[in-house]
Amino acid sequence: MIIGIGSDLIDIRRIEKTLERWGEKFIDRIFTEEERKRSERKAGRAASYAKRYAAKEACSKALGTGFRDGVFWRDMGVVNLPSGAPTLVLTGGALERLQAMTPPGMEVRIDLTLTDEEPLASALVLISAEPKT
Repeated sequence: MIIGIGSDLIDIRRIEKTLERWGEKFIDRIFTEEERKRSERKAGRAASYAKRYAAKEACSKALGTGFRDGVFWRDMGVVNLPSGAPTLVLTGGALERLQAMTPPGMEVRIDLTLTDEEPLASALVLISAEPKT
């Protein structure tokens, strides 16, 4: 059962300019430590950050809140499963919202797809609930 879906499209050049202007202040406000580690070692640093930014925007839409009602940027972190597939780990207000929207007796699955093609980066988040096994 799908309980949330969100997508986002961002211009990588916008993130590049923001990184140049605000640097660490921007990075610290938006990204988790794991996201920083992965993005900083990429040749396409701005594209990596842009995809993660888009993922957070898409997730906030899938949660139905945007960035309000206690949902903050760093409450959502892009991580990779052992298979290499990306997903999101939620904490704080984002996790509370996810728990509130999950039907009783169900467990949540978050699917995430990321892509970039200069000058754009995109993310799609699908939150589904399945019966607990």
